[in-house]
Amino acid sequence: MSETAPRHASDITTHPDASEMRERFAKVVQGPRASALDGMVVLLGLYMAVSPWVVHSISSDLRVNNLVIGLSLAAFGFALALQPERLYRLGWIAVPIGVWMIISPWVVTAGHTATKPVIWNNVVIGAVAVLLGLAMQAMTMGMVRSRH
Repeated sequence: MSETAPRHASDITTHPDASEMRERFAKVVQGPRASALDGMVVLLGLYMAVSPWVVHSISSDLRVNNLVIGLSLAAFGFALALQPERLYRLGWIAVPIGVWMIISPWVVTAGHTATKPVIWNNVVIGAVAVLLGLAMQAMTMGMVRSRH
């Protein structure tokens, strides 16, 4: 019995435009805008990690939260800088991290009220993380649209 349906390779590397698409993506994620975003993610993560001591947070739970989340975000920023081709499409991860930072003073301190400086600090940090995540995603989406 002969097959009449054409066979398609599931491997994208055989696509005739694959090398051009990789080159375009590499230009976007290694450009100056992407490098600036990577640096801002690293700096925001490092500030997030030390912020409880900067604003004198009294809650040890919130200190641990900001330290762990901040170091994780900084590590993600370093990874973006080192392997942009592999990780730039994961820039959206900064959005839920930012949302968590915004709500964490109320969730983590459960029962204890955080001070206004701590709340404002986390809200601003979270908003900046959300904006950075959206900017990274917009760069990736812009690169995809420029292909078509």
